[in-house]
Amino acid sequence: MKYKSQKVAYWFFALAMLLLALQLVYGFIMGFAHMGYDGLHQFIPFNTARAVHTNLLVVWILTGFMGAAYYIIPEEAECELVSTKLAYIQLITLALVGVAAVIGYHFNYWEGRKFLEIPRPLDWLVVINVLTFLGIILATLFKGKKRTTTSLVLTMGLVFAALLYLPGMIWFDNQTMDSFFRWWVVHLWVEGVWELIMGGILAFLLIKITGVDREVIEKWLYIIVGLTFLSGILGTGHHYYYIGTGKMWLIIGGIFSALEPLAFLGMALFALAMYRKGEKRHPNKIALSWTLGTAIVSFVGAGLLGLAHTLPQVNMYTHGTLVTAMHGHMAFWGAYGMIVLAIIAFSMPNLTGRKRYTNNTNVFAFWMSNIGMLGMTVAFGVAGVAQVYLERKVGMDFGDVQQEIQVHFFILILCAVLFTSGIAAYIYEFVKYGKPTDEAIEN
Repeated sequence: MKYKSQKVAYWFFALAMLLLALQLVYGFIMGFAHMGYDGLHQFIPFNTARAVHTNLLVVWILTGFMGAAYYIIPEEAECELVSTKLAYIQLITLALVGVAAVIGYHFNYWEGRKFLEIPRPLDWLVVINVLTFLGIILATLFKGKKRTTTSLVLTMGLVFAALLYLPGMIWFDNQTMDSFFRWWVVHLWVEGVWELIMGGILAFLLIKITGVDREVIEKWLYIIVGLTFLSGILGTGHHYYYIGTGKMWLIIGGIFSALEPLAFLGMALFALAMYRKGEKRHPNKIALSWTLGTAIVSFVGAGLLGLAHTLPQVNMYTHGTLVTAMHGHMAFWGAYGMIVLAIIAFSMPNLTGRKRYTNNTNVFAFWMSNIGMLGMTVAFGVAGVAQVYLERKVGMDFGDVQQEIQVHFFILILCAVLFTSGIAAYIYEFVKYGKPTDEAIEN
């Protein structure tokens, strides 16, 4: 590492790993419940497990994004963070709010809105926490010697993510209005501004790993930003028709949803082109694998699988079924989970000075997690198609259909074990690196 304050990133990465492990626990609880083994229902009902599982997903990825920003911004701005003490306070308060939210869910202390279940008092604490984080980042950029396109795109994504959280805090008595603005958070995060964050991190990693000229890589960033805003904003409309809005959203959402894969295709082509063009052969090959994997898997999961069921003619059948879970799992993993693991894999040798790079455990972690996720995606897809047919064509009741598709969750659990073994290997390597040290700072 080049700056002492970059060590802050390590602790955010550590919290992200802890939250990821906890998310997997609740995923297994849900998987076994789908198979009929719901022995924990008295203590952890399915709706509680689902809320914890999905909220931990959002929080561990956001924590990883924050860690990435604390690592990248000092290096891009060529100066120390303005306040490491404040950054550590922000980390501790973030963890405390997360713990309070998870405990609260188990006692039905929540708002009951998917992905935005967090109670209103904790909402305000989240806002304060994120404003603190943005204040540190923006002040560091202002103080720094440079303002690169990479750092500005990353920061722009983080700022917009914070702003788009606010519509989800507006209270509406009308269900349609509430759902309308809830999608501003849920959709415009994952298919809008989070793509800017992903693009910024991806550009930073490619600059460092491939050695391709910064100007070439950052020109691609402009294209990705343009495609993201062109497709992501109006593509939100594919959710609107089903909550009671006008018919025009069915047309607008359908057209622009079809364009959304272009942004991810651009990222995939961008990453592969930069890799081929690069003359530098960086020794950290596992970080390169996660980086290129992000671009490719996100195109498949978020782009192709998203397109496969968001067109109106298909979505009228698949909306709210396990087909959505098929798309959601691979999309979140490819686009955002893998980019967080990529920046961690790249930064850990630099933070600790231990050049472990590629070894058998790292390779095992990469392939097992991706093979496991692919298997889970297929299992969700097959179960979802069966669910759509039995519920919406044959007309069977929801509960009866769930019993019919239990066998698919047996396959899903097996694939989840593969995925978990990969994540466990990754966390083992993370722990084995040890804590960051001042001796790792470059002269």
